Amino acid sequence: MLYNVIRSVLFRFDAEKSHNMALKALNLFASAGLLKLLFKPVINAPVTVMGLEFKNKVGLAAGLDKNARYIDALSQCGFGFIEVGTVTPVAQPGNDKPRLFRLPEASAIINRMGFNNEGVDQLIAAVKKSSYDGVIGINIGKNFSTAVENAVDDYLICFAAVHAIADYVTINISSPNTPGLRSLQHGEALQQLLSQLKLKQKELQSQSGRYVPLAVKIAPDLTEDEIKELAETFLNTEIDAVIATNTTFSRAGVEDLQYADEQGGLSGKPVMQSSTEVVRQFCQLFDNKIPVIAVGGIMSAEDALEKMAAGAQLVQIYSGFIYKGPELVYQCARALADNQSR
Repeated sequence: MLYNVIRSVLFRFDAEKSHNMALKALNLFASAGLLKLLFKPVINAPVTVMGLEFKNKVGLAAGLDKNARYIDALSQCGFGFIEVGTVTPVAQPGNDKPRLFRLPEASAIINRMGFNNEGVDQLIAAVKKSSYDGVIGINIGKNFSTAVENAVDDYLICFAAVHAIADYVTINISSPNTPGLRSLQHGEALQQLLSQLKLKQKELQSQSGRYVPLAVKIAPDLTEDEIKELAETFLNTEIDAVIATNTTFSRAGVEDLQYADEQGGLSGKPVMQSSTEVVRQFCQLFDNKIPVIAVGGIMSAEDALEKMAAGAQLVQIYSGFIYKGPELVYQCARALADNQSR
């Protein structure tokens, strides 16, 4: 009830402005010790995936806390793990504003942020300031100014930079808002990218004695043949996990709504079924050899359970958190914990 009141106020402002206002307010409440009074405690239902122990199966998806400034506050909202970013080697402003749009009738969001972030050095400093003791994933990407054929250089720079502070690293090759990025999901470009990152992973492990898993975040806009090709590449390169999925180009189900014609990726409830189908196909092809983290359209505990039924081992929430608040995180974590204990 309280969150509904807060949301009604925030939704009166521009989407990006209210997003920033909400995060700053969350930090203030956390600093004052009020979040623990307002929200239910984190569900303690440990699960091991990628060799890491997660507090529960419900994580925050990348994109909400791009610069890792709100980890401690967000961790008090019930999440079992936090993924920050997408971060690039150097700071960049992202695309022109406005670039974030709410479609409340469909519990959806369209964004074309364009990897706006303060750069990897700032993110590292912010993570080091955090007192959070749970799993932190860091989502990495390429700078807008870096040519797609040189993208691997940016990913290698980011991976090496965050290796010491990340519990796992996500390779974002599926954002629809950086020109040419999704071409990295196919053929030789993908093989080269993953092979070089896996070599860097071994090198860094040898130097530090610490293995940091690599996950790949993929798009929902894939054909069955493309999914089979991707699965084969992921298995051959021994990638540690797949995050399915990012936002979609599709406007199915929102065609007649305000902002539906805006460019960018669509997230939220309309993506639920298509994203879950991608999860299901990958899980069948992987046959338990690679874990899948499901994200896309989770608006209820039932949605989270559906992702798990499709084969996912963990779930992440973004748009659902915007629309439903911490209560959704608690409900999903509770439902998945109860299902886990059966």
